[in-house]
Amino acid sequence: MAKKTKREYVWLECTQCGDRNYRTNVSVAEGMPKFTLKKFCGRERVHTKHKLRRK
Repeated sequence: MAKKTKREYVWLECTQCGDRNYRTNVSVAEGMPKFTLKKFCGRERVHTKHKLRRK
């Protein structure tokens, strides 16, 4: 069997309005990663930067 990696569900939060629009899982084996993604925000109706947030 394949070895399971440590993964955790996190939310992607819009930096402009603060809504948590997307949920994804990331690998936390070496610590929590820090990055931003440019995703579509439904409230702002434009593409904005989204940061990782834990629940």
